[in-house]
Amino acid sequence: MQGQKIPATVITGFLGSGKTTMIRNLLENANGKRIALIINEFGDLGVDGGILKGCGIETCREEDVIELNNGCICCTVADDFIPTMTKLLDRADRPDHIVIETSGLALPQPLVAAFNWPEIKTQVTVDGVITVIDAAAVAEGRFADDHDRVDAQRAEDDALDHDSPLEELYEDQIRAADLIVLNKADLIDVVKLEQVREDVASRTNRAPNMVPASFGKLGVELLLGLGVGTEADIANRKSHHELEHEAGEEHDHDEFESFVVGLGPVVEPKAFVEKLKGVIGAHDILRLKGFADVPGKPMRLVVQAVGTRIEHYFDRAWEAGEERSSRLVVIGLHDIDAVAIERAVRAAAA
Repeated sequence: MQGQKIPATVITGFLGSGKTTMIRNLLENANGKRIALIINEFGDLGVDGGILKGCGIETCREEDVIELNNGCICCTVADDFIPTMTKLLDRADRPDHIVIETSGLALPQPLVAAFNWPEIKTQVTVDGVITVIDAAAVAEGRFADDHDRVDAQRAEDDALDHDSPLEELYEDQIRAADLIVLNKADLIDVVKLEQVREDVASRTNRAPNMVPASFGKLGVELLLGLGVGTEADIANRKSHHELEHEAGEEHDHDEFESFVVGLGPVVEPKAFVEKLKGVIGAHDILRLKGFADVPGKPMRLVVQAVGTRIEHYFDRAWEAGEERSSRLVVIGLHDIDAVAIERAVRAAAA
């Protein structure tokens, strides 16, 4: 193992595209391959790491799941990612493959470029960048900034050229990709899926492969072993961030805001979820995710929302000595009313 490079797969994608679900499916079908996970969670609550650590899969050991709770890995490559990789490579039981799940808000390009750092380049190579897209959300225009307002402005003014931060992020993730997964394809018809394909293709001057998927279920042989060596081609995949810096502009990292809402026990999960839909719609929340304590249930409830589409399920039993609590991460644009949202979420749980 010391004589060959460890392949690393970077999995990126917009908020709620299904990256964590796809990774879990990958782990469940790893065929004994020892995989280390590095998760760049956005927000203070490590939801994705918690779900994967609690997956109960033999190849998913807790020590192999590493979380970087910094929110924007493009700003902290030197401070967080490089030391994490160095520590991982110094282990006696080095992994067969490394999977890195970026935050839905992080730029993948600086992360891939970091694999050219001397202490990393000789030991690891980027097997490929996989961008997961919520095909149903994209079909509805959910990658846009202020979605309804932007659509109305465009309809009224043919000359309007509005490049929103969310659209730039959508394009950056596509530009970096070696493989694009059009996830949640089961939620739209064939015509809309083809429209999403065309939209994705129009966002890049490259031609990455695209595959449809439902619930992130794709074979390990498709996701791992691409053998691209993406770090050697990163100059051809520049992000808006990099292009702005080349033009002497400053990159604004305050387009998004996240905060954690602590709750009491959630007595009626179904009613809670229905009320959350109203809260999300009223405040234009982009993403909501977390855990809830349901009295009388031995397992914790996972809540995952993209727009008003919410999934909830029990994932694992509460551990002995573990505090049973309910906490949700809320992610939205920088001008969201955190106080009003926190009040509304707590009212929904009451």
